[in-house]
Amino acid sequence: MSVVHHVAEAVLLARIQFAFTIGLHIILPAFSIGLASFLMVLEALWLFTGRQVYLDVFQYWLKIFAVSFAMGVVSGVPMSYQFGTNWSVFAQRTGPVLGPLLGYEVLTAFFLEAGFLGVMLFGREKVGPRLHVLATCLVALGTLTSGFWILAANSWMQTPAGYVISPGGRFLPANWWAVIFNPSFPYRFVHMVFAAYLSTAFAVGAVGAFHLLRSPRNEAARLMFSMALWMAAILGPLQILAGDAHGINTFRYQPAKLAAMEGDFTTRSGQPLVLFGWPDMKTQHTIDKIEVPHLGSLIITHSWNGTIKGLRAFPRNDEPYVPLVFWAFRLMVGLGFLIAGIGLASLWLRWRGRLYDTRWLPRVVLAMAPAGFVALLAGWTVTEAGRQPWTVYGILRTAESASPIGAAGVGTSLAAFALVYLVVYGSGLRFVLHLMARPPAPGEAGPSPDLPLRSTGITPTPPLQHPAAGE
Repeated sequence: MSVVHHVAEAVLLARIQFAFTIGLHIILPAFSIGLASFLMVLEALWLFTGRQVYLDVFQYWLKIFAVSFAMGVVSGVPMSYQFGTNWSVFAQRTGPVLGPLLGYEVLTAFFLEAGFLGVMLFGREKVGPRLHVLATCLVALGTLTSGFWILAANSWMQTPAGYVISPGGRFLPANWWAVIFNPSFPYRFVHMVFAAYLSTAFAVGAVGAFHLLRSPRNEAARLMFSMALWMAAILGPLQILAGDAHGINTFRYQPAKLAAMEGDFTTRSGQPLVLFGWPDMKTQHTIDKIEVPHLGSLIITHSWNGTIKGLRAFPRNDEPYVPLVFWAFRLMVGLGFLIAGIGLASLWLRWRGRLYDTRWLPRVVLAMAPAGFVALLAGWTVTEAGRQPWTVYGILRTAESASPIGAAGVGTSLAAFALVYLVVYGSGLRFVLHLMARPPAPGEAGPSPDLPLRSTGITPTPPLQHPAAGE
């Protein structure tokens, strides 16, 4: 029993370590995906309209993008090492499938980003405006491509397809098309990209709101605020629809996860929707619950009396930890509806010509600055904790995936990771907040190799010439 206890403790610490590192890392790629696309739109609008304010906002956020992108690269490196240190059995068994997928991410997305990032950051004067816009578009495409391959790999772990298992227990690819476009991948990729765009929109909108409250006539702050709320108004409702489609897919392919999300322990037709309550793992009941009759079946099966399988239909050792999944799901959904509601409210104010005249809306958007990232982390918690106790859903257990390493070794590396991440994230976040606190100015300077020094300067550079000016 002592050996089993120590093994379980080591696996738990390894899971905490990976959750800690990926939880902090995932915010940065999501921000990079959203911000790169935002920068692409801004620069294209400047090229087509010639309005200086688009270029000013582009240059303002380009400096922040440079810092956050660098932080994302640094924070992503330790995760790959953990496959060899803490999860060597998982790496050995799934390597023939997941190794190429992660390799494709490097060969396509990372090379695309690395190849054109320097041009995007420092090459405007050398390549000209049109080629610079092309470089920005390619960096934005690179961030989306990176998300594509990472989500393909993770989705395969959720809904494995297109493989055979060798006599030695290794997963071997039999159909790469089925591996990549596995049953959950399209839903999860769309849901994740929308989440990245909405998280970035509220970060941008909050910075715009902050400067708008201090200087209501700041044109650049108005632009940031307006564009962010357009994104919330359009993508907020679409994200709810994407989430609904993703939930139906989960109902079909990961029924135990869905039951945990809904807090359903009993299989029945006409399943109610549990709004709040406490799932008790020991008694297999959700206690003190508030529910709406039949609504759970209507949402998931689109039928008034549809049947949803409860957790009692599964072996106890196949159940995820329900309270964590249950409450993370409600946090994600609640913030998602709030984001969509703010977007729709902004449409009403915009229609009445009062988008910039109310004081309450900028304050709400400013308070909601981290909401998108919190919702994203809550959704990721649902995805990963709801998959337990499996690393490859239904086939390879988490307890069977860990390296034969003691709890003391994992605990030491976890403490080291926590210390390093505290320093990296603390200093990086402090610098990014410093950049955001300075209002955008006409003729905003772009990044340079001495970015930390230039970012503290207030003196703007002369506006860059639009291509049409020389024609």
